[in-house]
Amino acid sequence: MTALLVGTILALAALTFVLYPLFSEVRPRRVVVRAAEREPTREEAAIAALREVEFDRETGKLSDSDYAKLKSEYTREALAALRAQDAAVANVGDDEVEAAILKYRTRVASCPVCGPRPEPDAVYCSSCGRYLTGQCSTCGASITEIGARFCGSCGSGLAA
Repeated sequence: MTALLVGTILALAALTFVLYPLFSEVRPRRVVVRAAEREPTREEAAIAALREVEFDRETGKLSDSDYAKLKSEYTREALAALRAQDAAVANVGDDEVEAAILKYRTRVASCPVCGPRPEPDAVYCSSCGRYLTGQCSTCGASITEIGARFCGSCGSGLAA
């Protein structure tokens, strides 16, 4: 008789646990609204479209005639955007250009064997596989330890 009573209580507890979400009051969840991402520039959009057309052709999704038509259209758009950008850059002074070049060079990782890598966030060289040393954003010290989480010079946290 005791076993039957314990079994009934356990069955009712399990049934209550399972059915509780169905009969409980539903509370609205908080909706987190993220800031809108930056809209791609005309140049970025045209180049992305060209990459997509190339990918679709390689995977067999586009015929050769469609590929030729789309490629010429997107190439025309990309060239127009690049020319507009070049016209805007022509108005920039030499000091600003040098500052932009220095900023790019500090951002690009460089392999001691292969030279600068095209991937700005590369951890390993895409050609030879060597670990690429980084720099601390706070003090500028070289980070040579693989997987380091803190700068050895100033102790500040490194990006993952």
